[in-house]
Amino acid sequence: MYLADRSAPAGAKPAPDRGSVRAAAVAPTVLALGTVSLITDISSEMVTAVLPLYLIAGLGLSPLGFGALDGVYNGVSALVQLTGGHLADRVRNHKLIAGLGYGLSALCKPLLLFAHSLGPISVILTLERTGKGLRTAPRDALISLSTPPELQGRAFGVHRAMDTTGALLGPLAAFLILSVAVDGYDAVFGVSACVAALGVVVLMLFVPSGDGDPRPGPRTRPPRSPRPPRQRTSDDSAAAAERPAPVRLRDALGLLRLPRLRNLAVCAVLLGLTTVSDAFVYLLLQRRTGIGDQWFPLLPLGTAAVFLLLAVPAGALADRIGRRTVFLTGHALLLAGYALLLWAPALPALPYLVLALHGMFYAATDGVLPAAVAATVPAELRATGLALVGTGQALARFGCSLAFGAAWTLWGTGPALAAAAAGLLCCAAVAGFVLRPAAPPLPLPLPDPNRTGSP
Repeated sequence: MYLADRSAPAGAKPAPDRGSVRAAAVAPTVLALGTVSLITDISSEMVTAVLPLYLIAGLGLSPLGFGALDGVYNGVSALVQLTGGHLADRVRNHKLIAGLGYGLSALCKPLLLFAHSLGPISVILTLERTGKGLRTAPRDALISLSTPPELQGRAFGVHRAMDTTGALLGPLAAFLILSVAVDGYDAVFGVSACVAALGVVVLMLFVPSGDGDPRPGPRTRPPRSPRPPRQRTSDDSAAAAERPAPVRLRDALGLLRLPRLRNLAVCAVLLGLTTVSDAFVYLLLQRRTGIGDQWFPLLPLGTAAVFLLLAVPAGALADRIGRRTVFLTGHALLLAGYALLLWAPALPALPYLVLALHGMFYAATDGVLPAAVAATVPAELRATGLALVGTGQALARFGCSLAFGAAWTLWGTGPALAAAAAGLLCCAAVAGFVLRPAAPPLPLPLPDPNRTGSP
């Protein structure tokens, strides 16, 4: 299925009835992974919510320095995604690689308690993002492999909604801890470490080891009577030969020869180059409206709340009307948020409007893109394909963080955001053209019943 396709391909099996679709809409694997992501995001967002203020106000980091650190924070995750996706497909154990990623991130959280300068903090954040990079593609592959293709937008929406619940609770927990603790930042880091460890435990206990099967109905075979042992024959060698060969790096790189996947990757990179990071959006909103430092950790709550409410409806809508439409609409909403930050008067409603548009953007894009990618990649290379597109997008956002931090330092906030908005408008137009629906094939001429014989 292409990002813009809405009809089933020729020769496809008829869609199941709505009752069976609803029953199989959300697989247990999706719910289990959603729970792990919820818990892990509480931990991560506790740190993320206070990190910009801690680095800029506490350690005196400049906007350019924060842009570089934020870019590295996301760029490392992007590069490691390729490794995580390829390893998961190669060893054919997506849960194992995802678990290693979650475990590494959890181990990094308590180290923040002992780092009080930029160098050690940078190393710890790099390792933490390495864990995120390892887990992202295998986790999304588990979701797609356990869900029918026609319901993957909804499945990713459910996962992202649960993930965003953690993103909603994390900043709130950080705000409450900062309000009551004497050493507020250290208390946030300590509680975050405990919550991250809980997420790893839930992954180990409740996420199935298999990759799931999107086909509805039971797969269990009827019991067979025991057979006596037999001699090994040539049939055994033939069966062994039919087993799938290990995934090679050349196979992974060959995915870019698929036109649909290549178009998705190019558009993800273009749009990522003009997507300002969340931390910069919150800093811009604080400076634009004069929000006090004590309220800063609550700003991500607005984005997360809207994302939580709309992630599932947006995913289901994308399955129904086409992923291209929903995906591009999300970027149009982000562009509207940039316009409000640039030109709207500083009214009391401005923060709510900007955060609402920011959350709508994520609801319309964050789960829709991997659902579209999963529909274009073979199952045996699913994690690798997801990693290729995710890596391109994250590296582009890494470049955007560096460029935006430099533009803020040199030009100021207004010109920097205006340049990002202009770039986003141009890139969205290009993406709309590249992802346009393919033209239907021309019908074959009908034979003339009045003509007989050869011409």
